[in-house]
Amino acid sequence: MPTKISAGIIGTGFIGPAHVEAGRRLGNVEFVALAEANEELASEKAAALSIPRSYGNYQDLLADPDVQVVHNCTPNHLHFEVNRDILAAGKHVISEKPLAMNTTESKELVSLAKSSGLIHAVDFNYRFYPLIQHAREMVRSGEVGDVFAIHGSYLQDWLYYPTDWNWRLVPELSGDSRAVADVGSHWCDLIQFISGQSITRVFADLQTVHKTRMKPKKEVETYAGKELDPSDYEPQEINTEDYASVLFELANGAHGVFTVSQVAAGRKNRLHFELDGSKCALAWDQETPNEMWIGYRDKANEVLIKDPSLLHEAAREYAHYPGGHPEAYPDGPKNLFRNVYRAVSAGPMPAEPDWSTFEDGHKEVAICEAVLSSNKDQKWVDVDY
Repeated sequence: MPTKISAGIIGTGFIGPAHVEAGRRLGNVEFVALAEANEELASEKAAALSIPRSYGNYQDLLADPDVQVVHNCTPNHLHFEVNRDILAAGKHVISEKPLAMNTTESKELVSLAKSSGLIHAVDFNYRFYPLIQHAREMVRSGEVGDVFAIHGSYLQDWLYYPTDWNWRLVPELSGDSRAVADVGSHWCDLIQFISGQSITRVFADLQTVHKTRMKPKKEVETYAGKELDPSDYEPQEINTEDYASVLFELANGAHGVFTVSQVAAGRKNRLHFELDGSKCALAWDQETPNEMWIGYRDKANEVLIKDPSLLHEAAREYAHYPGGHPEAYPDGPKNLFRNVYRAVSAGPMPAEPDWSTFEDGHKEVAICEAVLSSNKDQKWVDVDY
């Protein structure tokens, strides 16, 4: 029987409970401690999640000798400090993205993580869908041929109305980029993972649709806030992007473009890409994650339905149910955490980890900085990794 691994979680807003659920599904992960902004909230959240210990500050959780792995699910502006302190406490760490608020911080975290020998990960969970793993293997095996171009989008509507509000709208809490950093980072990580190529330069156009929003006078959690009355709001100036289109170039010389928007009516969480190769094209949509389109010039196109028996051998362990049994968003972090906790059980950080690491987190911070610089100067900007 696998040895139980004790985990702690810091921050339990929208994504924290998703971490707990995914970790528990592995069977050998036990969440023993939770930390929140104060003792009352920590106690309430711990009771709701059936976690035995609660702490009103994260330093007390890090001092708990039973905690081996810490999930950092705090707001963006706390990621650097909390990740640094987790490593200093000698704990393995799984961080939400972004890894940090800027590349100065993210470079420091990469250095600290490498020197510590501890397991470190960033939750780019879309990599771990079965058909994404299969697409990567198709590229690696040569089935797709040379990558010509990649294009797509990540569209949402949860900030569609000027009365929609979340802490991500506040640069001091979320960062100078919003739509690109929040969801565009997932898109960029995904296409770099599948293609095996890094984004080397960008040309960006960012737009703020709602330059003034109505901020609730009380705190609202992510994806909530649709039930407030007009008297519950106050006007707030907004200077982060609701929308962006970004041209980019990959290390192999291929080009592409992606659009991100958090004001696209009817699009709830549509991450879509098409990769055009010299032998075929691949297309995938996160809202229909068990289907992948494969396009050809000289024969009928295909739609591959997720089925372990039809996947590349290396992709099969990411599909846990037979064909016809859908797997989707909750299964991405489960597969990521499975790989991470497998490494925790085995020992030190492996030379070639099969998950998204602090290095991958740093790359996305660097891309976001290049996007902001490009939009400001209206020119191509190299990504400085």
